[in-house]
Amino acid sequence: MSLRVAAASLLKKLRFPASHFFAASTATTNAFSGFAHIIVDFCCIGKLKLFRWYQTGAHGCRIDLRDPCLWIVMSGHVAMTLGISASTVFAEDATTEASSDNDPGGDLIGLRKIEDDSVVSNIHTAKWRVFTDKARQFFLQGKLDEAEKLFLSAIEEAKEGFGEKDPHVASACNNLAELYRVKKAFDKAEPLYLEAINILEESFGPDDVRVGVAVHNLGQFYLGQRKLEEARVSYERALKIKRRVLGYGHSECSDTMYHLGVVLYLQGKERDAEALIKDSIRMLEEGGEGESFVCIRRLRYLSQIYMKSHRIAEAEMVQRKILHVMELSKGWYFLDTVIAAESLALTLQASGNTKDSKELLERCLNVRKDLLPSDHIQIGANLLHLARVAMLDCSQHKKLDVSRAKAELDMAKNHLYNSIRISRQCLEKVLKQKDKLKKFSKPGDSRKEGQVALAILLQSLYTLSSVELDKQELQEIQERDNINIEAQEALLQCISTYKEFVHKRSIADTPEIKNEYLSCLKRAQNLFGHKVDE
Repeated sequence: MSLRVAAASLLKKLRFPASHFFAASTATTNAFSGFAHIIVDFCCIGKLKLFRWYQTGAHGCRIDLRDPCLWIVMSGHVAMTLGISASTVFAEDATTEASSDNDPGGDLIGLRKIEDDSVVSNIHTAKWRVFTDKARQFFLQGKLDEAEKLFLSAIEEAKEGFGEKDPHVASACNNLAELYRVKKAFDKAEPLYLEAINILEESFGPDDVRVGVAVHNLGQFYLGQRKLEEARVSYERALKIKRRVLGYGHSECSDTMYHLGVVLYLQGKERDAEALIKDSIRMLEEGGEGESFVCIRRLRYLSQIYMKSHRIAEAEMVQRKILHVMELSKGWYFLDTVIAAESLALTLQASGNTKDSKELLERCLNVRKDLLPSDHIQIGANLLHLARVAMLDCSQHKKLDVSRAKAELDMAKNHLYNSIRISRQCLEKVLKQKDKLKKFSKPGDSRKEGQVALAILLQSLYTLSSVELDKQELQEIQERDNINIEAQEALLQCISTYKEFVHKRSIADTPEIKNEYLSCLKRAQNLFGHKVDE
């Protein structure tokens, strides 16, 4: 009788609900978005049960916990953002987010709470679970040194409890590798990724889908460092394995296909990259995931590729599709919809369609004023874009309708004054709250906000000088020795502002900020006819 009771008690402990959901990522409202993730079983010897799910703004996997196996989180696909042009403040390089390592909260890769109903159970396996969960907590709190010690201990306990070459050891190695990646200790991370792959190959064979996922993760690691050839080789192997095991149309194949396309694009193989990225989008759409956050991100990347290639009409078509999906799924009073509309407006501006561009930007501005504080930098950037459209409108009409051209310049000037005011307010607020933000915000938040605000401020001042020069030309008062005082003042403010905030007030310099400063300096020297102090 006691044996039956003990057995029943053990079975109850080993029983899990039929399925469980893990959120993989959530949408963000700014330009610097985080990571997505894949949940995969490394320990189940039977058929892999991996059900991906997507929602607008989030995606992840549904897993069957009734199988006698352990589910482990591994690193998944990385959201990419490709810069459109130097004048677009929120654009980043394609690998920026892949290497965004200063944000532990955004890197929940390999660090999920463990659900384990494996048969092996002893003091070492118990310690492995405890160390792993506690290390994850430290990681999410940004306490990376404490997390590192526990992850190291988790590897030792996994080896003692499960065996040197058990898949649990592979998961423990992956966890520590991810932490080293976040700490940018790449020399320590790579051997751990490779060890995890080696263990899985020995456990399940070189063509097992779990090996494919681990190799995909290794590709992500290489891509984040811009080791493009290594990333390409990893992605190609992962795609080959996934296609063979899961089938061509599986979403896992779509993920790897997309990232392989990103690598090929960065290697200059644009035609092959475009084909892979478009196929990955088509597979999501055919699978009913055309409105998912992942699909929207890929469409954005495709449109940015078109913009970089000056294929404006194709970029416009993709961006209209994105905006349509966002309007239907989120509505206009949602910042991701506003960003989609703004991207389309800037593309329309590039094609010379000032009417539709202005209408979209004005609508974006109205929504932002309702959703954001009055001094938010997105409002300042929106005003800068409106000013540039007004200037383009002026250039298109100055020969046919001088009064309208003058009115557009006056409107541009007004937008720029407000953009300058907001940018300065934002900078002052960032600097005043710098110490407080260090304690209570994610690392780097205040720095990024200050850098964006300074870039907007310098761009606004440079554009203001352009407005004054255009106004002078329109009024036909330009003379050889006549210096435009207003343009001169705007450029001198641009130069002094850079010196003030970068040299004296600790706003970190970036290539974008430096380029804006040098543009002001060069124009000032050309305008004044002599060297301006740098």
